Amino acid sequence: MISDHHLSAALDTPSVESGYILGIETSCDETAAAVLSTDGVLASNVVASQHEVHQRFGGVVPELASRKHIEQIEEIVQEAIRCAKIQLPAIKGVAVTQGPGLAGALLVGVSFAKALAYAQGIPFIAVNHLEGHLASAWLSQPDFTLPCVILVVSGGHTHLYFVPKFREYHLIGRTLDDAAGEAFDKGAKMLGLEYPGGPAIDSLARSGNPRRVRFPRPYLNRGGLDFSFSGLKTSLLYYLRDLKKAGEKCVVADVAAGYQESIVEVLVEKTFRACRRYNVKTIAVVGGVSANSRLRSLLRERSAEIGVKIIVPALEFCTDNAAMIAAAGLWAYERQEFASWDLDANANLLHGVSCSEETTPFEVFNK
Repeated sequence: MISDHHLSAALDTPSVESGYILGIETSCDETAAAVLSTDGVLASNVVASQHEVHQRFGGVVPELASRKHIEQIEEIVQEAIRCAKIQLPAIKGVAVTQGPGLAGALLVGVSFAKALAYAQGIPFIAVNHLEGHLASAWLSQPDFTLPCVILVVSGGHTHLYFVPKFREYHLIGRTLDDAAGEAFDKGAKMLGLEYPGGPAIDSLARSGNPRRVRFPRPYLNRGGLDFSFSGLKTSLLYYLRDLKKAGEKCVVADVAAGYQESIVEVLVEKTFRACRRYNVKTIAVVGGVSANSRLRSLLRERSAEIGVKIIVPALEFCTDNAAMIAAAGLWAYERQEFASWDLDANANLLHGVSCSEETTPFEVFNK
């Protein structure tokens, strides 16, 4: 469930017609659909990954991703409805990722969702992919209390938010270049590991010693809450180059462990720094990289030391999925925040409105 007294009664949530929200996600290389009841019970969550399609290229090929979405979106939506054991008329609204993401991939989901909603005469709901990840924190932890700090960390995003109240997100830190997930993928490619790189490094690092090869902790000692990972990739590149020149053997597990430790330590330190700065006792970490086992263990260690509650979604809700889109869509549905029929996919959709530092030190997104 995602709705309880913390998210409905306490927030004067309007009563809504009993039924279900269909969520659709096609922002990158997962074709996903989920069904969520209007009282917050997840009825189904179906994800079709394209990893095998993109693996030989070492990364996602946008054109291939779009084509695969077109091939399987109808089947995935039908399966989600079938697994939920409902009929199509029970769907009261269709929520879909509008952006950010790959333009062609997003267009497939938006077009399908719009057509389905129009044909059924039900609301069409546009969801920001980042708010979907934020919503995933409540999928596994319905009693999630506010205020809190949320770290969104994935292949395309590394953002820190201060959340003082429900659906108000203050962007307090972000990557200045590469996302943490991209650093994992590019690092894995340099090490000769398979795609996707994050899980490959995570798996291999378990048999390595992170202290044998120490990499820089980029941007760690700066006072702000921003991140930077492009220099870390360069550091790995130079390390491997110098190793080869010296004719020394590369112990890949140790290198993977050291590289992972650098990324994870920076993520954890910055997140807890934000926790202290905004005086909160709850932290959530969401997005694909939140599935990393070392990140999860270090978060738990640090939280136990200082008495902060840590919320990390179940693994099925970490990577891109439609359950999180349905959850964010339900929030919009409850407030009748429906999209117009001329809405289009937006690959560069932002999550936040820039404010000057003279008026506020962060960005605010409040739907």
